[in-house]
Amino acid sequence: MSTIDELCAAAAVVVAEHPGTSCQLAVGSGGDVVAFETFGGATNDYRFSIFSATKPFVASVVWLLVADGRVDLSDPIDQYVPELGAAGLGAVTIEQVMLHTAGFPNAPMDTVEGGDAIRRRARFATWHSEWEPGTRFEYHAESAHWVLADLIDRVTGADYRDVLEARVCAPLGVPRILGIPVEDQADIVSMVPRSEAAAADPLRRLDEPLARLAGNPAGGGCMTAAHLARFYQGLLHNPGGVWDDAVLRDALTNIRCTFPDPLLGVAANRTVGLVLAGDDGHHQLRYAIFGRGCSPGSFGHAGAHAQVAWADPASGISFAFLTNAMHEDMMQSGMTSNRLATIAADLRF
Repeated sequence: MSTIDELCAAAAVVVAEHPGTSCQLAVGSGGDVVAFETFGGATNDYRFSIFSATKPFVASVVWLLVADGRVDLSDPIDQYVPELGAAGLGAVTIEQVMLHTAGFPNAPMDTVEGGDAIRRRARFATWHSEWEPGTRFEYHAESAHWVLADLIDRVTGADYRDVLEARVCAPLGVPRILGIPVEDQADIVSMVPRSEAAAADPLRRLDEPLARLAGNPAGGGCMTAAHLARFYQGLLHNPGGVWDDAVLRDALTNIRCTFPDPLLGVAANRTVGLVLAGDDGHHQLRYAIFGRGCSPGSFGHAGAHAQVAWADPASGISFAFLTNAMHEDMMQSGMTSNRLATIAADLRF
């Protein structure tokens, strides 16, 4: 078994190797956060950009709508977002959107544009299909979750950022993560590029105040590692019945997409919102999310530039690691966070 001291020592090395950067880690167990540490120039009071680790939060709102009987995963998306029907994408189902098999992975949407419903819907009307829906997996880095955000708006009659805060974040003791007012952003650490190529990364636009205000549902979340680990404890324990038990169980266990991931060369192992480790021995290759000792039932999601979060039902542990270092080689930086995840996977409480 490993120890929290070993985990913290490994995190301290990460910062020492990249002066001027900060990182944060948290471990959850028994429904609570049991360890939370920050290294570098930041403190535990600072929030980090979590990039695509935002996606499960937004997906979890759709789980609520399914349980409410307000949507069905087999429904065609144009039943809720008619602009996509006008663009020839109406037959795509909600399930396909959530599994990254919808066929429009590169559909464009500027974050500030997408944060405004009128402009977002106008942009939807310009999208087009790149391949037949349901025939392959290709990561929809931003496009799919703009659709889910609009679905939430349309079905609830409220803003997706507010719905997420009220129905998921607040019940779990997590502050607002999307649509953060500019005046409330002083405690969010800025990303630090570690190379010229990293400095030119388009993802840096998510680090801008107006982008944080807009609240990109695919990658604009900001929070501490403790709040991220708490969310995954919430998925394990469902305190107060935040989600319907049957819908949650499906989201945590039912691998609906096993198409190969063209980037990683292994099965995508996607549920409607999460990545599952699986029992094929390739779990560490799935975006470097899972530590070596994670059980097959572990679920989680990565974020660009080494952000990672997961929970393991077998051990009851959840783990989150966040950093503000931006590297040119994101796969290599993912290996860094995976070393920490492997230590965390061997913890026991």
